[in-house]
Amino acid sequence: MVKAIVEIDNEANRVLNILKAEYGLKDKSQAINKMAHEFKRFVRIEPEIRPEYARKLKAIQKQKSIKIGSIKDFRKRYGLE
Repeated sequence: MVKAIVEIDNEANRVLNILKAEYGLKDKSQAINKMAHEFKRFVRIEPEIRPEYARKLKAIQKQKSIKIGSIKDFRKRYGLE
Protein backbone atom coordinates (compact mmCIF):
# COMPACT_ATOMS: atom_id res chain seq x y z
CA MET A 1 0.00 0.00 0.00
CA VAL A 2 1.33 3.43 -0.93
CA LYS A 3 0.84 6.39 1.38
CA ALA A 4 0.63 9.92 -0.02
CA ILE A 5 -0.11 13.38 1.22
CA VAL A 6 -2.29 15.17 -1.32
CA GLU A 7 -3.78 18.63 -1.61
CA ILE A 8 -7.30 18.82 -2.98
CA ASP A 9 -9.57 21.78 -3.55
CA ASN A 10 -12.91 22.30 -1.81
CA GLU A 11 -14.96 20.86 -4.67
CA ALA A 12 -12.89 17.66 -4.77
CA ASN A 13 -13.25 17.40 -1.02
CA ARG A 14 -17.04 17.62 -1.33
CA VAL A 15 -17.04 14.92 -4.02
CA LEU A 16 -14.95 12.63 -1.81
CA ASN A 17 -17.31 13.21 1.10
CA ILE A 18 -20.29 12.35 -1.10
CA LEU A 19 -18.58 9.15 -2.27
CA LYS A 20 -17.82 8.24 1.33
CA ALA A 21 -21.45 8.66 2.31
CA GLU A 22 -22.91 7.01 -0.79
CA TYR A 23 -20.76 3.88 -0.60
CA GLY A 24 -20.39 3.71 3.18
CA LEU A 25 -16.63 4.14 3.09
CA LYS A 26 -14.53 4.76 6.19
CA ASP A 27 -12.25 7.52 4.94
CA LYS A 28 -11.23 9.65 1.97
CA SER A 29 -8.50 7.17 1.10
CA GLN A 30 -11.15 4.57 0.31
CA ALA A 31 -13.10 7.19 -1.66
CA ILE A 32 -10.04 7.97 -3.79
CA ASN A 33 -9.49 4.25 -4.39
CA LYS A 34 -13.15 3.87 -5.42
CA MET A 35 -12.83 6.79 -7.84
CA ALA A 36 -9.65 5.34 -9.35
CA HIS A 37 -11.25 1.92 -9.87
CA GLU A 38 -14.32 3.46 -11.49
CA PHE A 39 -12.19 5.73 -13.70
CA LYS A 40 -10.14 2.75 -14.87
CA ARG A 41 -13.11 1.66 -17.02
CA PHE A 42 -12.80 4.85 -19.06
CA VAL A 43 -9.03 4.81 -19.48
CA ARG A 44 -7.17 2.21 -21.48
CA ILE A 45 -4.27 1.13 -19.32
CA GLU A 46 -1.93 -1.14 -21.21
CA PRO A 47 1.67 -1.98 -20.48
CA GLU A 48 4.25 -0.73 -22.96
CA ILE A 49 5.70 -3.42 -25.17
CA ARG A 50 9.41 -3.98 -25.32
CA PRO A 51 11.14 -2.86 -28.55
CA GLU A 52 12.47 -6.36 -29.24
CA TYR A 53 8.93 -7.75 -29.05
CA ALA A 54 7.70 -5.08 -31.48
CA ARG A 55 10.47 -6.05 -33.95
CA LYS A 56 9.62 -9.74 -33.59
CA LEU A 57 5.92 -9.00 -34.16
CA LYS A 58 6.67 -7.02 -37.33
CA ALA A 59 8.79 -9.89 -38.65
CA ILE A 60 5.97 -12.35 -37.98
CA GLN A 61 3.45 -10.09 -39.74
CA LYS A 62 5.66 -10.03 -42.85
CA GLN A 63 5.66 -13.84 -43.10
CA LYS A 64 3.44 -15.50 -45.66
CA SER A 65 0.32 -16.99 -44.11
CA ILE A 66 -0.59 -20.67 -44.51
CA LYS A 67 -3.89 -21.51 -46.17
CA ILE A 68 -5.46 -24.30 -44.13
CA GLY A 69 -8.85 -24.75 -45.77
CA SER A 70 -11.33 -26.96 -43.97
CA ILE A 71 -11.02 -28.80 -40.66
CA LYS A 72 -10.39 -31.99 -42.65
CA ASP A 73 -7.49 -30.31 -44.48
CA PHE A 74 -6.12 -29.05 -41.16
CA ARG A 75 -6.22 -32.51 -39.60
CA LYS A 76 -4.60 -34.06 -42.66
CA ARG A 77 -1.84 -31.42 -42.75
CA TYR A 78 -0.91 -31.92 -39.11
CA GLY A 79 -1.43 -35.70 -38.98
CA LEU A 80 -4.45 -35.61 -36.70
CA GLU A 81 -6.50 -38.16 -38.66
